[in-house]
Amino acid sequence: MYSRNLLAGFLIVVVSFALTSSVAAQGTWAVEKTFHIGGDGGMDYITLDANNHRLYVPRSTHTMVIDADSGKILGDIPGQKHNHGVALVPEAGRGFISDGEGAVVIFDLKTNAVLGTLKAHPDADGIIYDKASGLVLVVSGDDGILMTLKPDVDPKTGSIDAPIELGGKPEYLAPDGAGKVYINLEDKNQVAVVDLKARKVLAHWPVAPGGAPVGLSIDPAKHRLFVGCRNPQKMIVMSTDDGKVVADLPITAGVDATKFDGQQAFSSCRDGKLHVVGETADGKFEIQQVMTTAVGAKTMDVDPDQHKIYLPTAEFEEAKPGTRPAAKPGTFMIIVVGRH
Repeated sequence: MYSRNLLAGFLIVVVSFALTSSVAAQGTWAVEKTFHIGGDGGMDYITLDANNHRLYVPRSTHTMVIDADSGKILGDIPGQKHNHGVALVPEAGRGFISDGEGAVVIFDLKTNAVLGTLKAHPDADGIIYDKASGLVLVVSGDDGILMTLKPDVDPKTGSIDAPIELGGKPEYLAPDGAGKVYINLEDKNQVAVVDLKARKVLAHWPVAPGGAPVGLSIDPAKHRLFVGCRNPQKMIVMSTDDGKVVADLPITAGVDATKFDGQQAFSSCRDGKLHVVGETADGKFEIQQVMTTAVGAKTMDVDPDQHKIYLPTAEFEEAKPGTRPAAKPGTFMIIVVGRH
């Protein structure tokens, strides 16, 4: 009896040490520096070109190109009215900007020159490049559709493909690298599963106990989605095999993005909190860290090789009751978070 108890105690210590070591090996995240950029306009999805160390930041009517190492402004792409996101296609040497006024702006990645503008559905919002299908994917929240286009489309005379109806108002997208893309439907509290080759929705998966899903990212190797929900405030971990919710974790207010870096998942929230989610040795998920960034730092992109996270925000005026606070002019900044 004594031997069995001693063995059991030893095993508990070993397992506890393994779990603690696993978390420690992943390190702790902390703010490393802040780039004070300034300039006019709002901000939305930030996109990192990790190979060339460039950040692309939509600023309402223009898109800033910023050096990810120094914060220096490298370029400014004009010609938008209400932009949201940027998709990069290095193979074509082009970038694509979603404009909520109903357009996709195409630019040259080397010169930042605008090559042309394609007509799109209104409220063109989340935009990504899916290398597996070779398509740029854009969602329209107002029209509830997915738009697709080929990267080599003629920027002067070309057009966007026929839309795919989603059955709800989409916000963001995550491709699995094998022909499917997952799209969160904020108004339906669902994730839509789209077969890009067949150009149809295969399923709608509920995100309960989360709701109002906006942030979305994927671990394609382990077949998991990370869904950032605003109401209730949750990080949902979902299987891409069958839509089963394998974990729901509490987060704070105003999530707008989730990202996955190969080891951990992150949710960035408007209240200035960054939540770090990790998987334990027994396959369960937990919040491993909640760190303070800055109010308004609700979107982000991640460099998984350098273990850096880039979050755009600004200083804000005091908000009036029932309204969002306005950004103070010239205070736009990018917060750089690193793993230590």
